[in-house]
Amino acid sequence: MRRREFIAGLGAATWAAPASGQTAERMRRIGVLMNLASDDPEAQARIAAFRQELQQLGWTDGRDVRIDDRWAGDAGRFHGYAEELLALAPDVVLASATPSVQALRQVSRTVPIIFANVGDPVAMGFVDSLARPGGNTTGFTPYEFGFAAKWLELLKEIAPHVTRVAVVRDLTIGPAHLSAIQAVAPSFGVELSAVGVREVGEIERAVAAFARASNAGLIVTPSTSALIHRNLITMLAARHRLPAVYGFRYFVAAGGLISYAPNPIDMYRLAAGYVDRILKGEKPADLPVQAPTKYELVINLKTARALALSIPPALLARADEVIE
Repeated sequence: MRRREFIAGLGAATWAAPASGQTAERMRRIGVLMNLASDDPEAQARIAAFRQELQQLGWTDGRDVRIDDRWAGDAGRFHGYAEELLALAPDVVLASATPSVQALRQVSRTVPIIFANVGDPVAMGFVDSLARPGGNTTGFTPYEFGFAAKWLELLKEIAPHVTRVAVVRDLTIGPAHLSAIQAVAPSFGVELSAVGVREVGEIERAVAAFARASNAGLIVTPSTSALIHRNLITMLAARHRLPAVYGFRYFVAAGGLISYAPNPIDMYRLAAGYVDRILKGEKPADLPVQAPTKYELVINLKTARALALSIPPALLARADEVIE
C-alpha cells in the first residue's frame, strides 16, 4: 500500500526535523501498550513501523532509548498492563486504540500519551478538541467525524437490494460512526440496528438472528474487539451470505467483501514523530490530533462472486486494490 499523508484535525502540524543522533544525558524510556496479542500479524506490522520510524529519527532501542512493550489482546489485561508500564516511569507512552488510552488515563493524567487508531477521541474525553487537545494526550485518528456515512453509500452501491443493515460495533466506545450512518440511512431507504462485538457468543447469536430476514447487510465499524474477532466476523458474513463493508483492509484480506479506510500502519509511523517531539520537550497539549486525508478502497472479488454480487464497473475502476 502507498504511504498516506495526514493533516492536523484543524490545522497542519509542523514536524520537527529528524535527529541525526541523540546525545541525551540519560537513556529515555518509551512505553507501548498494544491492543492486540503479540502474535497477531497486524500488531507486529504496526509496532515494527513505529520502531523503524523512531530509528529513522535517531532513537535506537537499547542505545539512547528503552522501549517497554505490553500486549493486551483481551479486555481484562489493559488496566494491569497500564499500571505496569507507568510504574516504569516512561517519558512517553504509545497507546494503540481506545482501550489502551482508557486504561492509561485511569492510571495517570500527567505522563504524555500518544495514541494511534483512536476513532473518536473528543467524544471519549481524551482530548478537548482535535486542534487543541489539552491535557496529556494527543495522537492520530483514522476518520473524520461523519466519514462512516461513506460505508453505507458503498454498501448500497455494491448491494442495492439491501434494505436492512446491522452496524457491528463496540457498544462501549463513542457513537460517532453509528450517528453518521443513522443520519443518512433514511435517504438510502435503510433500516438500521446495532450488533455488539464484545464476545464470540454475542456476535454469533446477533448476526445469525439478524440474517434470518432477507435483504440484509453489515457495516463493521473499527474497534479492538472487531479486530480481534475479524476472522469470525468475516466467516459469519460469508456463512449467512451478508454483503458487508468494513472499516479496515485487513477484514477484506481475511475474506471480507469491501473496505474503505486509511492505512493503519501509517498512524504508527506518524506516532513515532510525535513521540520524538515529546522526547525533545514538546507537550501533548500543543500537538493537534491528526486525521488522514486519503483512503483506500479494497474489493475482494472472490467474496463478491461467492455472494453472487456483480461489482459495478465504476466501483471497480475506483478501487485502489482488487483481491482475486
